[in-house]
Amino acid sequence: MRFTRNRLAAMLAAAALCAPVVAAAQLKIGFMGELSGPQGPLGQDQYDALMLLIEQNGGRLGGVPVQVLREDSQLKPDVANQIVERLIDKERVPIITGVTFSNVMMAVHKKITEKGVFLIGSNAGPSPIAGAQCSPYFFSTSWENGQQAEVVGKYMSDKGFKRVMTIAPNYQSGKDTVGGFKRYYANAPIGELWPALNTQDFSAEIAQIAAAQPEAVFAFLPGGLGINFIKQWNQAGMRGKIPLMTSSTTDGIGLPAMGDAALGVISGTFWGPDLANPANQKFVRDFEARYKRIPSQYAAQSYDAAQLLDSALRKVGGKVDDKQAFMAALKAADFKSVRGSFRYNTNQFPIQDFHMFEAVKDGQGRMTLKTIATPLREDKDAYFDKCPMK
Repeated sequence: MRFTRNRLAAMLAAAALCAPVVAAAQLKIGFMGELSGPQGPLGQDQYDALMLLIEQNGGRLGGVPVQVLREDSQLKPDVANQIVERLIDKERVPIITGVTFSNVMMAVHKKITEKGVFLIGSNAGPSPIAGAQCSPYFFSTSWENGQQAEVVGKYMSDKGFKRVMTIAPNYQSGKDTVGGFKRYYANAPIGELWPALNTQDFSAEIAQIAAAQPEAVFAFLPGGLGINFIKQWNQAGMRGKIPLMTSSTTDGIGLPAMGDAALGVISGTFWGPDLANPANQKFVRDFEARYKRIPSQYAAQSYDAAQLLDSALRKVGGKVDDKQAFMAALKAADFKSVRGSFRYNTNQFPIQDFHMFEAVKDGQGRMTLKTIATPLREDKDAYFDKCPMK
C-alpha cells in the first residue's frame, strides 16, 4: 500500500489521539499558617496571595502543576508539629511555605529543615534562625523580627523623642521586636509593658501609659491584639495626646476594623500598597480585583514567596530533588519583588529598604497606609553575621 504524505500525517494524528494522555505530575507544596481565631486574617492573606499567583499561572509555578495543601496551625506549636509530620512523612512534600507566628516557626523550623525539606517563610522571622540556627533549607521573604522595629527606633530618634514607652506581647517575636527597637532608638525606654499573647483588654496597660506620660509609645501588637488596643486607646481619649508608633499593628489586616481610631498612627515596615514600582502596582490591582480588599504586608510577603518559588522552579525545570541546584535558584531570587529592591544576605533573609507609613483614608474612604519616610535603605538584619553560612 502506498502512503501519501497527507494520509500518513492523518494516521499519525489519529494514533496520537488514541494514545493514553500522561498528565504532568503535580508538585505538592504545604502551606501552613494561622487561619482561625483572632489571628486568622494574617494567615488568610498569606494563603490568598500565594494562590493568586498560582491561579494567574493556570495552576502552575515555574511551569510545573502544583497542589497546595492548606493547613491551619491554630497558633499552637504542638498542632504545627503534627501538621509538619503529616506533610513530610505522609504527603512527601518537598516544600513548605507560610508560617505566621514566631512561636510556631521556632517549633517547626528544625523539624522541617533537618529533613531536607525547603521552608519558605513568608512572615515569622525569629532572630535565632537568622543567626546561629540558620539553615540552607530556609529562605525568608519577610524580615528578621527586629527589623520592622529598628526603622521605628531610628525614626523616633531622628524626631527627637526622649521619653518613650514600649508595649509588646510576651513571646519570641515580642522580645525580638522590642530588642530591634532599642538597637536603633537613642535612649533607654522609660517603661516596657509585656501583656500576654492572648490579651483582649488593654485598659490596665493604657492606664499605666497615661500615668507615665511618655512623649511617645512604640507598640508591637499583631492581628487581633492591635485591633483591640487601637480601639481601646481611642476610647480612652489617648489618640492625639501621645504619639503612637507601631510595627505589625496598624497594618492592612487591622486597619479596616480599626477605622477612624487608627487615623494618624505611624508604622514602620518594608512595604505599603502605595509603593510605586510596577510589580507592586500590578499586585495591588490584581489582589483587589480577586479578593475585594487592599492587600496587607502579609499578602505582599507571600506573593513574593510565590514569585520566588515560580522563578526557582523554572530555573531547575521543576526538579526539586536536585537540592543544591534548587538552593542556588532560590538564592538567586530572580523575580520582580513587590517591595522593589530584593536580594538575599548570607543567612537567606532579604536585604531591603524599610519605610515609615501613616494610617490615612484613600479616595474611596478606605483605611490604608501612606509612605512618609524611608529611614533605612538596603538594611541587613542584626544577626546575619552569627549565621555560619557564607
